[in-house]
Amino acid sequence: MPTRDVNTSSDQHPPLFAPGNVVPFFLVTALFLFWGIPSNMNDILIKQFMKSFEITRFKAGLIQSAFYMGYFLLAVPAALVMRRFGYKTGLVIGLFLYSAGTFLFWPAALVQQYGFFLFALFVIASGASFLETGANSFIALLGDPRTSERRLNFSQAFNPVGAVTGVLVGTIFIFSGVELNPQQVATMKAAGTYDAYLRSETLRVVHPYLVLGTVIFLWALLILKTKFPKVAEEAEPANGRSHGKARDLIHYPHFVQGVIAQFLYVGAQVGTWSYYITYIQDYTHRPEKIAGYFLTGTLVAFGVGRFTATYLMKYIQPTRLMGVYGIVNTALVLVAVLFPGWLGVGALFMTSFFMSLMFPTIFALGIKELGPNTKVGGSIIIMSIIGGACAPPAMGLIFQATHSMAVAMLVVMVCYIFITYYALYGSRVRVPALAAVGA
Repeated sequence: MPTRDVNTSSDQHPPLFAPGNVVPFFLVTALFLFWGIPSNMNDILIKQFMKSFEITRFKAGLIQSAFYMGYFLLAVPAALVMRRFGYKTGLVIGLFLYSAGTFLFWPAALVQQYGFFLFALFVIASGASFLETGANSFIALLGDPRTSERRLNFSQAFNPVGAVTGVLVGTIFIFSGVELNPQQVATMKAAGTYDAYLRSETLRVVHPYLVLGTVIFLWALLILKTKFPKVAEEAEPANGRSHGKARDLIHYPHFVQGVIAQFLYVGAQVGTWSYYITYIQDYTHRPEKIAGYFLTGTLVAFGVGRFTATYLMKYIQPTRLMGVYGIVNTALVLVAVLFPGWLGVGALFMTSFFMSLMFPTIFALGIKELGPNTKVGGSIIIMSIIGGACAPPAMGLIFQATHSMAVAMLVVMVCYIFITYYALYGSRVRVPALAAVGA
């Protein structure tokens, strides 16, 4: 009887992962932090390159397009590599690509070519695509399926730490704090010093990326020397059915709608953070460094939200919690649209807390019960990160048409409406569809 009680308790509260998997769990969880750094330094680059290359908000939004196009194009190749050689190989390749992209910032700054920077960002994102495709699935599968959402939310909670680090480093080391008015620009042009000023502003982006690239290269070597466990999916016999078929995935409604939800979520997240600095400056007229610290603060709220959600999921069903958070964020963005100014700034600030659980929860719900289709399904969900490439340019175009950053935030609000629907209804696993696939 005592033994039965212990087992029952263990069944009700299974551990997040086996004790023997501590080192690989730590090494892979750190990757969530690492890919958060460049994706959020993009928010700093948008403002910085608008200054140093004298470009519009729409053209600056192409920074996110180039970055997330790397995710879109490399997610399936990443899945194929990991299907053939395992998660560890895919993660190491991703880290080397990531590191190579950061080192490309140096020649890009020397030649002063905006397109070269976009290519470097594409390479960084290509590596990050390997990391996200592998790490999300690896963590989700590294333990009891009943704790996959909690486990993934725990690891994903370190992503905001990287996001805060990226924005804070960018605000301190990339932003110079020098913002010239038209009269000062005209004076510098007359004196022949304006081009040197633009060049110095561009060069400010180089050193943070070189340091980051060195750390990432060393982490790749650590993973290379560490023995990784085979998760359930990799331990299956290598027969013709073990890896599944991509076409089977259309029979999983919760997966298909999860891809759409993830596309819209990343669009909402990237769109909000990309233009948060400009929203603040448009409606409160604060300097770029102050706006940068506001962005840092909202990312701290994002991190707090991740850890809070991980705790709450012990007591509240993940889908229900995400549904409530989706409703709250829809209302907050509506406030930012209708009341631009400090009230809108505060509303957008709080959206980061409530969006925090969405990516890992949508991912875990989307790949649930996919079995041998998990790697391919996970890679397709990672491909949906292309939403981050679509939202910022769309918002930039709306701004150019309306001259209102507040109106452009309607794009974000529409995204949260669908995510709320997915949380409450679309994420349910349909047993008849699964049975049809297995037949």
